[in-house]
Amino acid sequence: MGLLNVGARALMANQVALQTAGNNIANVNTPGYSRQTVALQTVQGQFSGAGYIGQGVDVRTILRNQSELLTRQAAAAGSVSAGDTVRAQRLSQLQEIFGGGPTGLGAAITDMMNAFSDVVAAPTDLSARTLVLTRMDETASRMRTSADRINEIQYTVTEELKNSANTVNSLAKQMAAINEQIARATGNGQTPNDLLDQREQVIREINQYVQTTQIPADDGTIGLFVGGSQPLVLGTTATEVAVGDSGTFPSSGQVKLLFTRPGSPAIELDENMLGGGSISGLLRFNNTDLAEGRNLLGRMALAIGTTLNYQQTLGLTLDGVAGKPLFATTPSVPGLTLGTAVGSISFTSSASFSPTEFAASDYEVRFDATGVGGQVVRLSDGETTPFTNIATLATTQIDGLTFQFTNTTPVTANERVLFKPFSTAASDMKALVYSPRDLAVANPINAAMGTSNSGTLQLAGLQATGITWNGGTGQAVNSGIGGLSMPPSPVPPATTGGGVVLTFNAAGQFTLSGNANPPIDMAANPPQLLAGPPYAYTSGQSIHIDGWSINLKGSPKAGDTVTIGNAKDAQYGDNYTRNAGNATALMNLRDVKMFDESTLSDGYASAMAQVGTRTQSALFASDLSKSIAVNLENDRTAVSGVNLDEEAAKLLQYQQAYQASAKMLQIAQSVFDTLIQNLGR
Repeated sequence: MGLLNVGARALMANQVALQTAGNNIANVNTPGYSRQTVALQTVQGQFSGAGYIGQGVDVRTILRNQSELLTRQAAAAGSVSAGDTVRAQRLSQLQEIFGGGPTGLGAAITDMMNAFSDVVAAPTDLSARTLVLTRMDETASRMRTSADRINEIQYTVTEELKNSANTVNSLAKQMAAINEQIARATGNGQTPNDLLDQREQVIREINQYVQTTQIPADDGTIGLFVGGSQPLVLGTTATEVAVGDSGTFPSSGQVKLLFTRPGSPAIELDENMLGGGSISGLLRFNNTDLAEGRNLLGRMALAIGTTLNYQQTLGLTLDGVAGKPLFATTPSVPGLTLGTAVGSISFTSSASFSPTEFAASDYEVRFDATGVGGQVVRLSDGETTPFTNIATLATTQIDGLTFQFTNTTPVTANERVLFKPFSTAASDMKALVYSPRDLAVANPINAAMGTSNSGTLQLAGLQATGITWNGGTGQAVNSGIGGLSMPPSPVPPATTGGGVVLTFNAAGQFTLSGNANPPIDMAANPPQLLAGPPYAYTSGQSIHIDGWSINLKGSPKAGDTVTIGNAKDAQYGDNYTRNAGNATALMNLRDVKMFDESTLSDGYASAMAQVGTRTQSALFASDLSKSIAVNLENDRTAVSGVNLDEEAAKLLQYQQAYQASAKMLQIAQSVFDTLIQNLGR
């Protein structure tokens, strides 16, 4: 009987081994399956006078081959890779908006500015004027188209985030159900390998969307936590997540992952708290990358629109009237807050602002505990500007912007107000002037050299600037695109009174006669009034007086004069119609440093470079994290994966053992038969 029992046990054990190897082969392509191995143990031997006689073998358990450390590392690395990959893909879409070539926005801007050259050459040519207006309309159209494409990307990102949140909720419920099954099955003393595989696969899938932390419990369940401490799955209970607007700044376009536990208020989780996962990557793209792209585009639209509008209003049309704005631009931007502060940034008020200082960023005004003072934070790089109260803030220009609040009493303690000055500038931009006669090409002033001049003075440039001197503050104001106000100050001299006369002496200095204030030295920092009279003259250096500037070259003699008069003065007739001074000033704006030390014509290339650099950095991060994830997954599968060659070898091994066990039973049967026959005699 002993031999029969040993053979039977061996047969059953090898049958289980064969079945296990076959199960491994069958599940070689099953996602999440971990290779299983039969753990055999010797049956306690039977004592006899000759020693312990072996009783055969039993199956102790079915082992699940896996490394907990490698499994968690692979899941975490896969989560980071998923976040980096989706962000890089979305940035590539954003980069397409800032593309170059003849159909790009940069080409439209360049064509628009270059079109002024034909107007400068022929100011009365209506076809040349029409071409300028056509180029302006094309630029505005491409601005709006680019803004629409950014909005489309944001919409698809938001929808993908919502779908991802729904998927996470479904997977979390699935894991909670598996946790319950595992807790029940663990009570029999054996591990439910297939359920454990299913749970780990669900965890890996969840980590593709949001990175989790796993903490095992004594009953065999695993708790999943997101954002460091928020329980997504706790035992057999799953908590839902959702995607929604920021509660701090509603309607700001900022999106957060909302953790909604039953009976508790929703907890906002931003991308910095989530670690990896596609949800984190999409949130980072939406709240940071997309916001920067929109700000770069909006800054260009607002700066181009306001500077061209300003210079246009300084010139005269073919009908002799002051020019009207060329573009419709964003009039003002309100602050976003849940508190009591009421603030805005206005681009059409008399408060000065400087487009050349614009930074492509959103801003937060953060009040302190008193609700009186605080600081302004530029969100793109975290640079702060402190202020003591709302009154001082209204007089402080930050990156060319002025933050104005109407509150007369302290605001809510520690209140935060978000400003997005460039978010809608591109989508709001459109051309306003369609008649070529309304293009303000002419200077509103004329200059004439004295008929009896004996020196070598020559007129090198004349244009309206709007720069005037504020005697109350002792500073230059309305300083063109470097500190303009809308509408600009009237440009003197008046149409009567003979204009303003510059008279030079033997020392090469000049005095002023007529209705004029002292000249402003714009080369000084800060600008200040020239010392005099008489005033110093430098060949080739512009002289700024009461909203206009004149540039003279050459050496004057004593008694030489230059007369500056209003272009509408009757003595000049319709000479202003053949003047292209303001068209020259408009064309010269292309060479003004406007965007981060880049000129207006090069500003788009700078924006392309910024978006391109961010995209390339994201692609590099994606490639790196993907490589790490692949390596860790290979390490994990080296432990848990099924090797068909190895399993085939085991099949042969277990087959031979099974056949040998069967032979053992056959021999035992023969021995037993012989014994029965002999006893029967």
